[in-house]
Amino acid sequence: MSTPQAADPARAAKALSGAAAATVLLEGIAVLFVPRALAPTEGLGGGVLAALVVLSIVLILASGVQRRPQGLLIGTVLQVPLLATGLFSSAMWFVGGVFVLVWIYLLQIRKDLVGTRFGPVPESPVVEGP
Repeated sequence: MSTPQAADPARAAKALSGAAAATVLLEGIAVLFVPRALAPTEGLGGGVLAALVVLSIVLILASGVQRRPQGLLIGTVLQVPLLATGLFSSAMWFVGGVFVLVWIYLLQIRKDLVGTRFGPVPESPVVEGP
C-alpha cells in the first residue's frame, strides 16, 4: 500500500518549509528567555550566556534557510543543542522536548505529503486536461 501524497508535492513542500522556518524562529526566541530565567535563580556565567546567545542567533539564522535543500537537515541538527539547553535550565527539557516533537511531526507530515523527509521534491505527474 503506497502512502498518500499531496496533489502538488512542490506546493506542499513549500508550505511545510514555511512551517519549519516558523518553528526554528520560535525556538530561537525561546532560547533567548533562558538567561532571564537563570539570572535570578542559579546565576548566569559569561560562558553560559554566550552559548545561549550564539545558539539563539544560529536558530534565528537557520529559520532563513529552511526553503533551501539543506535547510531541513540544518534544522534537524539544531534540535540537539536546543534540547541540551535543559542542562542550563530544567524547564528547557520540557520546552525543548515540545519543540523536538513538533519538528518530528513536521518531518513526518512532509514524508506523508511529499514522499521524503529531507530529499528533493519529486516531480508531480503531469495530468492532461480533457
